[in-house]
Amino acid sequence: MTPELLPLAVAGVAFVIIAILVAIVACSRGEAARLRRALSTAAVDLERLQLSFSRFAPQAVVESIIARGVTTTADRKEVTILFADLVGFTPLSERLDPNVLVDVLNGYFTRMTRVVADHRGHVSKFIGDGILALFGALERNPWQANDAVQAALAMQDALAAYNGELQDRGLPALRVGIGVHAGNVVAGVIGSSELMEFTVVGSPVNLAARVEELTRVYDAGILVTDAVRHGLGPNVRLRELPPTPVAG
Repeated sequence: MTPELLPLAVAGVAFVIIAILVAIVACSRGEAARLRRALSTAAVDLERLQLSFSRFAPQAVVESIIARGVTTTADRKEVTILFADLVGFTPLSERLDPNVLVDVLNGYFTRMTRVVADHRGHVSKFIGDGILALFGALERNPWQANDAVQAALAMQDALAAYNGELQDRGLPALRVGIGVHAGNVVAGVIGSSELMEFTVVGSPVNLAARVEELTRVYDAGILVTDAVRHGLGPNVRLRELPPTPVAG
C-alpha cells in the first residue's frame, strides 16, 4: 500500500469501527426498549392476575401464593365465624327470572362483602344464598368478636338500604338471619389438586351454622353465642335467650 493510501485506509477502518459501534449501541438500545416493554407487560399481566385471584381468595392468601407457591400448611387459630343466610329465599328464587335472580344476589353479596371487609373480616365462601365470613383467620385480631358483631349489625343496615332499591324496582325485600360463634379451628388452603380454597374447618364452623338456623326459631335477626359475648365490649347491648342445645 502506498503511503498516500495509508491514511485513507486507516480512516476507512475507523469509519467501519464507528459504524459497528453505532450499530451495537442502536441494537442495545432497541433490546433495552424491548425488554422494558416486556417487563411492563409482565407487570400489568401479574397485576391483572393478582386482581383476578383476589376475587377467589383473600388478598393476603393471594400474595402468599405468589411469593411461596401453593402450600397446604395449616394453623390452629382462634377465629370468629359469621354465617348469614337469606330467609325464605328459595321459594322466591323459583319465581324470579334467572337473570334477575343473579342480579339481586350479586348486588346483595357485593354489599355484604364490603361491610365484612370494612370490619376487618373476609368472606370465605358463598354457599347458595348464604355467606361464611371469618374474623381473625388471616391475622391475629384481639377485637375479632366485636368486629364480627358490628359487621352483623352493619349488614342489617346495608340490607335495609338495598331493600329500598329493590322495592323501587318492584322486587320483594330480602331478609337475612345471622349467627356468630367463636372457637378454635384449623385454617389453611384446602381442596384437591384441581380446586383449592382458603377456609377453616372444625366444630365451631358447624355450630355457627346451627346458631344462624336458630334465628328463625327466635325470630331474631342476629344471634351470638356465649363464646362471642365474652369478647364484646360493654357498649354492645344483648338480650339473653333461654339456653338452647345445639349440635356442633
